[in-house]
Amino acid sequence: MNYNFTDPYELARYIKEAKKSTPVKAYINGDMKSCLSEDIEYYGNENFYILFGESDVISKFILANKDKIKNFRIENDRRNSAIPLIDLLNVDARIEPGAIIRDKVTIGKNAVVMMGAVINIGAEIGEGTMIDMNAVVGARGKIGNRVHLGAGAVVAGVLEPPSKNPCEICDDVLIGANAVILEGVKVGKGSVVAAGSVVVEDVPAGVVVAGTPAKIVKHVDDKTKDKTQLVEDLRK
Repeated sequence: MNYNFTDPYELARYIKEAKKSTPVKAYINGDMKSCLSEDIEYYGNENFYILFGESDVISKFILANKDKIKNFRIENDRRNSAIPLIDLLNVDARIEPGAIIRDKVTIGKNAVVMMGAVINIGAEIGEGTMIDMNAVVGARGKIGNRVHLGAGAVVAGVLEPPSKNPCEICDDVLIGANAVILEGVKVGKGSVVAAGSVVVEDVPAGVVVAGTPAKIVKHVDDKTKDKTQLVEDLRK
């Protein structure tokens, strides 16, 4: 089925209609050669096998063949999950361990996603942008090129409550650590959001905002540019 992933209602429908999955990996110590089939993905031989599949399928298999199994261990990292994680092999960017990026996310060339960052369904990450440690980009969030989203910062999603206007962070914006950009807010090109700020309304281009709620404190000047300059080597 076709879905419009820019529409929050379509995203909700996609999640509703998606087949919920509880994938597991099972390590089996036992003579499984005679009972394994093409219905289960497996690797191994003799008395050691690794099985991949849905929880109910693997559990039924183990129960049906318990007389052949000496011991086993099952690992899983999700339960009734509606959205798989993105296939990182097709992303031309630097993704560090521990980042959680769901499917239907677009990530531009030379972007950097640091440890613990979370990027939700429908989000767009521009070229050369850094999503720093533990930062969150909510569903449908639009992050431009050469943006730095600081550690622990949050760009709110717009699935629940639904909104027609996703958050939009324009090119060359710097958002400080632990800042929060609320639903539907647009931050203009080249602006700076101070650490810990809560942005509740649109920010024009080329200004510095700070506080809760964030207010314009000055225009971006040479001193600000020096303090917020990106390091290209980090994006290689």
